[in-house]
Amino acid sequence: MVECNLAKVDVASSNLVSRSIFSFCYRLLTLIPRLYKVSRMSKIKTAFVFPGQGAQKVGMGANLADSFPESAELMERADKALGFSLSRLCYGGPVEELAGTENTQPALLTVSAMALEAFRRRSNIKPDFVAGHSLGEFSALYAAGALSFDDAVGIVRKRGEYMSQASGGVMAAVLGMDAAVIENACREAGEGDDSIRPANYNGAGQTVIAGAPAALERVTPILKERGAGKIIPLNVSAAFHTSYMEGAALKLSADLDAMNFREPDVPLVNNVDAKIVKTASAARDGLKRQVTGAVRWTDIMKTILENEVRAVIEFGPGRTLVNMFKRVDRSLLLLNVEDKESLEKTLEALA
Repeated sequence: MVECNLAKVDVASSNLVSRSIFSFCYRLLTLIPRLYKVSRMSKIKTAFVFPGQGAQKVGMGANLADSFPESAELMERADKALGFSLSRLCYGGPVEELAGTENTQPALLTVSAMALEAFRRRSNIKPDFVAGHSLGEFSALYAAGALSFDDAVGIVRKRGEYMSQASGGVMAAVLGMDAAVIENACREAGEGDDSIRPANYNGAGQTVIAGAPAALERVTPILKERGAGKIIPLNVSAAFHTSYMEGAALKLSADLDAMNFREPDVPLVNNVDAKIVKTASAARDGLKRQVTGAVRWTDIMKTILENEVRAVIEFGPGRTLVNMFKRVDRSLLLLNVEDKESLEKTLEALA
């Protein structure tokens, strides 16, 4: 005869149910922080930004190509589209050849695209805005889906060639002085066509001025007298983002008209106006005007932050642009992707 101890059965069943409930609650509790992070990032507005000329360095992109097949494929496409080994220049130099404007521009766009694609394969975070510094605006439009990669790398190669063929004018970085004071000094020093003006508004006491050599000589003592921290002449072939680039702008304008622009998937904050651009025609127009127009990065940052962006990710070599944002607002989440290590840190910060 088999006796059934109902009390023991009830206790055992009760313990099994209790353990199941405990296990479920424990798993739920461990998921809450992850769910909170996903929700937090989904509510935070994000901007993707892309560097311009000056960010290049020998070796850039090599680690991305070694680590991620999709990044290596983009460099291979660039080599094919351009008809020469851009990969050799990026990965091994020499630095003098990489620094040539006609090489720097497609190199930086390609490495920025390599960093972006590696990120996209591993994150579903999409930007609310994109922006790029000078050349970087082409990278930003690629990120926004307005330009194909092959078109983008091809047009910046031409842009670099046209700009490198220009001559005349000088540039200098003015540190530690308000942009309005610099503008007034430049107006005083200008004499007709023999003029100088800000070409890059980089914020936080750094403005690049460009124009006639004689005008730079006249404005330098005025700026020093009014408290400029430093005035650093720049080693450039011509005065970029000024009327010295009119010939380059005309050639580029014709090429841009012949290109296929798509409607951007993401709003762009453009260089020449620091305005939000949402159409293909406006994007094309901005690229035409920025060759002779000033880069208004200070206002670009202001526009982005006024639209409640709280996270900024820079794609490409270095942290130049996110460091500019840092000087404006240290509470921002500022990240960059330029190699495997920085990608992993960025993904961890966004997890």
